[in-house]
Amino acid sequence: MNVDVAIFWLKESLRTGFFVLGPMLGMALLAGIVVSLFQAVTSMQEMTLSFIPKLVAIAVVLFFMMPWMIEMMTDFAVEIFSAIPSVSK
Repeated sequence: MNVDVAIFWLKESLRTGFFVLGPMLGMALLAGIVVSLFQAVTSMQEMTLSFIPKLVAIAVVLFFMMPWMIEMMTDFAVEIFSAIPSVSK
């Protein structure tokens, strides 16, 4: 295995990780901004008010996006396992 192959698989693994985690992180960011705006408008500084909506938003995204996430991860795993014989040459 040469350096180019290692860099390719490192890039692919990072890309797959970003695609899988992106929707959850984006929804957590959006929920955090909405809650922060609500707290700024109402002057309410409660810790659970910022944590619980993010947790619920991530759970909703995880519930709806889980089949797609599993498909992406299994496709990546199949791609890695199918490339093992060609890497050892």
